[in-house]
Amino acid sequence: MLKKLLFIFLFFICAVSHSQIGGRYTYQFLNLVTSPRQAALGGKVITIYDNDVNQAHFNPATINAEMDNQLALNYGSYFGEVTYGTASYAYTYDRHLQTFQAGVNYVNYGNFDGFDENGQATASFTGSEIAVNLGYSYNVPFTDLHIGASAKLISSTLESYQSFGGAVDIGALYIDERNDVNWALSIRNIGTQFSTYNGIREKLPLEIIAGVSQELENVPIRWHLTLENLQQWNISFSNPTRAQSSFNGESTEEKVSFVNNALRHVIMGVELFPKKAINLRVGYNFRRAEELRIEEQRNFSGISLGFGLKMNKLKFNYSYSRYTLAANTSLFGLTVNLQ
Repeated sequence: MLKKLLFIFLFFICAVSHSQIGGRYTYQFLNLVTSPRQAALGGKVITIYDNDVNQAHFNPATINAEMDNQLALNYGSYFGEVTYGTASYAYTYDRHLQTFQAGVNYVNYGNFDGFDENGQATASFTGSEIAVNLGYSYNVPFTDLHIGASAKLISSTLESYQSFGGAVDIGALYIDERNDVNWALSIRNIGTQFSTYNGIREKLPLEIIAGVSQELENVPIRWHLTLENLQQWNISFSNPTRAQSSFNGESTEEKVSFVNNALRHVIMGVELFPKKAINLRVGYNFRRAEELRIEEQRNFSGISLGFGLKMNKLKFNYSYSRYTLAANTSLFGLTVNLQ
């Protein structure tokens, strides 16, 4: 019954929206991958239910007592001088109130050379954004259903302009222990700007994500399937570089098929030895692969790799994500058990 209701809900969410994503919202950094484990599995995995305290950033329903006194620190270099980092900590107050989680996401855009409208050099400037969150989850009594929520305060500074905002994430996780299958739904960035950059109010990057994962019975593998951007169906765009030109000079823009657009919602990931001291991970992000694909040249965009290494109370994670021939990202993470 739960699976049928989830399917019907997602079908209607997708059917009512037809706009594209990107360039339409503020605080886009909220959708950056927050940990190497997430990045290595393709990004936005919301079904992991263990002591990985990083999971609360994308689905607060995954907060659980195993995360008690776990501190995670992550750092990565994006493109050029852009760097970003996250931190997350969980604490179990008691078994009745269960577990709380606190975290922070930060991105620094580096230094920029300033110029006025006449092209004359002015003072250099910087840009940065930060979000601080507090999350909590609750296991519905006598069920395998977990629900959670996380509240975020957001600050953004771009040159001399500043903006403040707030948002809430809500999530649900259903654990089928008999078949070792996790089903999850997360609605992220429900919020608004408290103050704008220049008097124009902008929307936050609302996103609906669904996911399912399963650990195979006789093989030490857990696979993950994530459906991103379910708040709108059409997330494709026609790439001008793929337009077809006729003999008379007319140009026909690229046509994105129904199947191609559907696949752009899909992220797949596999984790080998998920419960061991050493984990190997690989992921594939269909939207990233298609949007960054180069005609007549294989660049492996969309692929991500990574591993985890546990040493006593420390766990080190690393991921490598392929974007283009000239731009790839590495993310480093350290989780410390403070108990």
